[in-house]
Amino acid sequence: MYGFLVFFHVIVSILLVIVILMQASKGGGLAGTFGGASTAIFGGRGAGSFLSKVTVGLAATFMMLAILISLVNVPTDSGDSIVRKMAGEEVVSPAADLPVPLSLPQEDEKEQ
Repeated sequence: MYGFLVFFHVIVSILLVIVILMQASKGGGLAGTFGGASTAIFGGRGAGSFLSKVTVGLAATFMMLAILISLVNVPTDSGDSIVRKMAGEEVVSPAADLPVPLSLPQEDEKEQ
């Protein structure tokens, strides 16, 4: 279920980017690539009204999928954090196994 939702979310994201890029801006955008046929296909106002409705629909779908994915992906473990789990383990330092010298090297040089 989680994998399907993430896949569907990626598809909606890609479609949302494409639809946003197709919208006309001050420079014309990619909406001008449809030519004069865009007004006949999309109605009287042209591609702007249709593309803005599709953008709103895809944005709403994107947000609902994001919330649904976060609800589906709830952790199932006991809620212990990694820090608490590691605090319960015994920590062994490598220096604990080394023998302790009877005298320090500086004291040996002073005695000679």
